[in-house]
Amino acid sequence: MNQKTKAQTLKGFRDILPEEIAIKKKAVSILVKVFESFGFQPVETPTLEYTDTLLGKYGQEADKLVYTFKDKGGRDVGLRYDLTVPICKVLSLYQNQIPLPFKRYQIQSAFRAEKPQRGRLREFTQCDIDIFGTASPLADAEIILVIYTALKKIGFQEFTININSRQILFKILNSAGIKNQKQQLSILRSIDKLDKKTKKEVENELYSKGLSKEQVSNLFSAIDNTLPGQDLKTIFDFLKLSKVPGKYYRFSPTMVRGLDYYTGTIFETYVTKPKIGSITGGGRYDNLVKQLGGPDIAATGTTIGLERIIEVIKEFNFWPNLKPCKTKVLTTIFSDSQALINTSIKITNKIRESGVAVELYPDPQTKLDKQLKYADKKGIPYALIIGPDEIKNNTVVLKDLIKKAQKELSLEEIGKILKI
Repeated sequence: MNQKTKAQTLKGFRDILPEEIAIKKKAVSILVKVFESFGFQPVETPTLEYTDTLLGKYGQEADKLVYTFKDKGGRDVGLRYDLTVPICKVLSLYQNQIPLPFKRYQIQSAFRAEKPQRGRLREFTQCDIDIFGTASPLADAEIILVIYTALKKIGFQEFTININSRQILFKILNSAGIKNQKQQLSILRSIDKLDKKTKKEVENELYSKGLSKEQVSNLFSAIDNTLPGQDLKTIFDFLKLSKVPGKYYRFSPTMVRGLDYYTGTIFETYVTKPKIGSITGGGRYDNLVKQLGGPDIAATGTTIGLERIIEVIKEFNFWPNLKPCKTKVLTTIFSDSQALINTSIKITNKIRESGVAVELYPDPQTKLDKQLKYADKKGIPYALIIGPDEIKNNTVVLKDLIKKAQKELSLEEIGKILKI
């Protein structure tokens, strides 16, 4: 006896309904417009990569979150963890076809085998921008300017871009007498928790990792007395010249970012509400293309977490008038008379050819009032009613479903109203 399959969605993955798709499409269209206004070009990469391409680039903890398996041919493959490693593979493979500096944007899904929570899924959409081929801090500054511009265009009012440098972090560690490279990476992971845990909690974690009281005291003293280096000063000057208000960015000497491939400037964007973590994150990663067998190409960039941005848009209702349905008019079918059906089809085609989004109700057996309720529920503003009298008079009834009014008009008059 066959059992019915229970319909369910895999944990950490989700189905996206039209209302959210409308928000997503609008957000992406704004992002693309901003990216292209700065000279970035689109790129796409495969969902699957060889395991060797993916692993060993992110760090031990992140590597555990990469989905890996053998494909049907027995090859070791994995799902994209991010878009940064794949684009560096592209730079390695097509180095003779891509002129430098190269400014790219990429909007595709990524996958991580981590514990799902609000703003953190196992499948999600990343929006990346990167500049390859220059080590200038002006490139880092432009990435940060793009982040600011994009978020403001979407409608964000309250956010902070935290800016730091890996060189500053290692200088802090060295000044505290922590010089073992393996220990440094572990200590950095603890320092990065200062925005989530109390200073005392972080101190206790550092003691558990073998640091003495003197080392911990020196570490916090070095943090308190750290100032931006020359590269960060150049970035801050660029942002000031670009008229980015100072409240939107700040020097954050304890901000680390967890991925091992970062080599210089790093940055993350946070919103106070809702509490969903960073909404953008990135930095300079000058060695990654070379690590993937390509030339020594400097690189900097950021990812913008689309799902987290959508969470903020929904919570604060940025776009209250955004409609998931783009259909402007529903052509009803008055009855199952073939003459009425044929007329409805012809009029629908004529309206659609003129560039207006129009939907023909697909079932002539459905009563007219139910067809109108369908249009109203979908948010379609107009309905066309074509009955025997309208065919005789060569007219159409146009019903305004928002104003709850209707008029009998000629096709020419209908065209003017619908901007045919």
